[in-house]
Amino acid sequence: MSTPTPALVTQRAAQRLPRVPLLLLCAAYVLPGVFGRDPWRNADLSAFSIMLGMAEGRLSWLAPAPVGGMADSALLPHWLGALAIQALGGWLGPALAARLPFALLLAATLALVWYATYYLARTEAAQPVAFAFGGEAEPRDYARALADGALLALIACLGLLQLGHETTPELAQLSEVALLLFALAVATTRPLLGRLLAPLALVALASSGAPAIATLMGLVALVTSARSRFEGVRALLPWLAMGAAASAALALLLHTWHWRIVRPDSLSDLWALVRLPGWFLWPAWPLALWTLWRWRRHLQSRHIAVPLGCALVALLAMAAMDGNDRVLLLALPGVAVLAAFALPTLDRGASAAIDWFSVFFFTGAAIVGWVVYASMHWGVPAKPLANIQRLAPGFVPQFSWLALLAAVLGTLAWLWLVRWRTARHRDPLWKSLVLPASGVALAWLLSMTLWLPALDYARSLRPLVQQITEIVPAGQCLLAPGLPRTQVAALEVFGRYRVDTRPDGPCDAMVLQGRRPGVAPAIDGWRLVATLRRPTDRQEQTWILRRER
Repeated sequence: MSTPTPALVTQRAAQRLPRVPLLLLCAAYVLPGVFGRDPWRNADLSAFSIMLGMAEGRLSWLAPAPVGGMADSALLPHWLGALAIQALGGWLGPALAARLPFALLLAATLALVWYATYYLARTEAAQPVAFAFGGEAEPRDYARALADGALLALIACLGLLQLGHETTPELAQLSEVALLLFALAVATTRPLLGRLLAPLALVALASSGAPAIATLMGLVALVTSARSRFEGVRALLPWLAMGAAASAALALLLHTWHWRIVRPDSLSDLWALVRLPGWFLWPAWPLALWTLWRWRRHLQSRHIAVPLGCALVALLAMAAMDGNDRVLLLALPGVAVLAAFALPTLDRGASAAIDWFSVFFFTGAAIVGWVVYASMHWGVPAKPLANIQRLAPGFVPQFSWLALLAAVLGTLAWLWLVRWRTARHRDPLWKSLVLPASGVALAWLLSMTLWLPALDYARSLRPLVQQITEIVPAGQCLLAPGLPRTQVAALEVFGRYRVDTRPDGPCDAMVLQGRRPGVAPAIDGWRLVATLRRPTDRQEQTWILRRER
């Protein structure tokens, strides 16, 4: 006799979220940040410089070794960006062209999580309790409502907000984990599709710079599938084994198998390991934990075991790598699916608490965003503009009618949604996640419209490179010994410099960096010609030297 589920769901509660508002929400989340900005410093800029170098023929497509760095193991994502630059770069510009396939990967991740949840919710063990006199939710409607909830939970997660909008290999890895989750979910009803996609997802994950995680996820999927009573799922076993073995072999062939395990050195490091998932996976992780408690008698059922296995691999890898947030990103699909299965078991009090927190927090954030925008363009109130000018000297606000229109429409949609949610529609399963997801989308939309010029000025390295080009003309040879990889990438991308990181290279100009306060190092045969500073960084200074003749 099967164990009854904790889900009590009426047909009225199994309403699906209307498709047009759902698609508009996804567009408001995916599209802002794609247009009108530079690649931002650190990982975003470094990855883009590799793609640009491959597209221009300066770097190998099989072992891209950027100046000042080792050969990168994430081949597949860089191929996508480089091909997009070659195809569309002359029309759209290299940065936007490279960003487009990654925006599609984010959209694919949202879709794959929706469909994975849908198929997992259709399994017998996930169905709600049948009522004595009928009226329980139909399986198809119940699955759609839970899938809507999983999609909203994924959008609401704070950790996806920035990392999900970068042009980095981790976004490709995220989509491949979502593809694996979908392949495992669909194996019960479409076994042929599952057998095709599961090994494909593992090999793609390995070729995107995560061979160890691909192998571990393949092994966990093997264990989960071996315990299944579905013949179609057990038929996945040789395909999963082949995918895991191919992932390991590909990593060995391309010399990309690198262990990056870091042991915590103190209690503060251990606390950081707890604190990072606390905000990164918010608000999905409390719901996921509630799912594990309420469905504790069903932990071996596929709708719990499959997403839990994928999430645990990423969480353990994050802990082994001393709190790497880019690895933690891979836990989001599994955590979002688990969060969805908490929705049929939430009481009205918990749902109301989530709603009111979201209303006050995101409405307050939107008000702050509009106040700062008004200060930047009209000087009222004066204090925010003074703070911006102090933190980002040299910044000049830029007005855009298109950005203003998008921000106005997004804000009006939020106000309408708050009224809609608090006035009625208390029955749908997904109701508790509408406001958190929409609030995150609103915050991102306002940041990428009202605040985009200021954020781009602060996070781009173009202002510093522009200062350097006034001293050393763009396109020339430039020595940069000891310069961080992201700074080298900025010189290549924004200044088109031919950078040489050797201290004894043939270039006539050299750039060095140090922390303030500091004195430029004295080097025989070189003289200091300028001391520069990135406008929004008070701790770092850059020295330009010329070779003495």
